[in-house]
Amino acid sequence: MARLRDIVFDCARPAATARFWSAALDGYAVAPYDDAELARLRSLGITSTEDDPTVLVESPDGGPRLWFQLVPEAKAGKNRVHLDLLAVDPEAEIQRLTALGATVQARHADNVVLADPEGNEFCLSLTD
Repeated sequence: MARLRDIVFDCARPAATARFWSAALDGYAVAPYDDAELARLRSLGITSTEDDPTVLVESPDGGPRLWFQLVPEAKAGKNRVHLDLLAVDPEAEIQRLTALGATVQARHADNVVLADPEGNEFCLSLTD
């Protein structure tokens, strides 16, 4: 049986999008760059981690990792898959997420649809 390992986001700015999601999700963090990874990037002509074409965000508990990969095309249309988030205080969480760069797309009775800075939609549940 397969198990979920990674959720991959196509984006124009992987490092910035990875920072948004690491700040948005409790305990998640951008994977640290070790000497070997920095050397690999330099071998590709990349001198700044800000220009890394693939950035990993790790879960604190071994849950699915988030990968952010550079793609040349812009986002087109609605996501076919999106993340659903929970928060103890949804309205405070909406304020926190929008301060990080998210935008509110729609409000419904049981959830709020937001978009990350790249336009990827996600939902925040208003009920448990």
